[in-house]
Amino acid sequence: MRQYIIRRLLQMIPVILGVSILLFTIFALAPGDVVSAENPKMSEERKQELRRQYGLEGTIPERYINWASKAIKFDFGTSIKHQSPVKEVINSYVWNSFILSITSFIVSVILAVPIGVISATKQYSGFDMFFTVFALIGISIPSFFFGMLLIKLFAVDLRLFPVSGMTSLGGNRTGIAHVLDVMKHMFLPFIVLTLSGVASLMRYTRTSMLEVIRQDYVRTARSKGLSEKVVVYKHALRNGLIPVITMLGFYLPSLFGGAIITEQIFVWPGIGKVAIEAINGRDYPLLMGFEMLLAILTLFGNLIADITYALVDPRIRLK
Repeated sequence: MRQYIIRRLLQMIPVILGVSILLFTIFALAPGDVVSAENPKMSEERKQELRRQYGLEGTIPERYINWASKAIKFDFGTSIKHQSPVKEVINSYVWNSFILSITSFIVSVILAVPIGVISATKQYSGFDMFFTVFALIGISIPSFFFGMLLIKLFAVDLRLFPVSGMTSLGGNRTGIAHVLDVMKHMFLPFIVLTLSGVASLMRYTRTSMLEVIRQDYVRTARSKGLSEKVVVYKHALRNGLIPVITMLGFYLPSLFGGAIITEQIFVWPGIGKVAIEAINGRDYPLLMGFEMLLAILTLFGNLIADITYALVDPRIRLK
């Protein structure tokens, strides 16, 4: 296992290098730059001065080598919009997204996996039909539309929850009062993320379990006189979770990447909202740092999923 992990970590190096080259080239070839976007009437002398300041001069290979030599030391440059080091900007906002995403993720797993298993074992029952409709609604309804409905109902009409933000304006709450205030602001975006998360993960679990419970070894376990709970939760579930683990491995980047649309709707101060502002403002240093973070998290998510395969299914050996 240790050798496998070390080898996988070493294999990540050329992948990350290739991703960084591709991303940097795409941003470099994008038409226009932040200097041109700031003030179209700016003199050429001032534009050249700003381009030197932002490191926009030179050929693409030269600029990439300059950027990569600093990125190795986790120096991704300075955010043009925030006028702060990129890693500080990301660190300031990414944990706000993580709080919202990890809460939704945990609740989604706790609800979706048992519902998916029960739906598979009771196929075409009333329980299965109800949650099938629920899943279709959750997958089909756009997050921005559902978010606006929640704001209209619970924030505008009933005034039970705040419309936007993470904390109340002008409040200096600390301790438990601060936590409760954040939870109150987080409730509506949490519902939006959890609905889509439960719907998709539940259907994925149901489909996987339906394939497993029809296998010969499950019929053999039943023929031996084992109880249905033992057959389902000890034998079938472990194999049924393998495709689900694959899906969960891709959740890791989203935990830190933020929910861009949801954060925009509820004005949640997360990294997803900051990324949209960086795109609109052509803040390429911040975008490069953010995209590299997502790339690294994606690779680690795949590694964690592969390791979890071996823990769930003893037939899998990592070599």
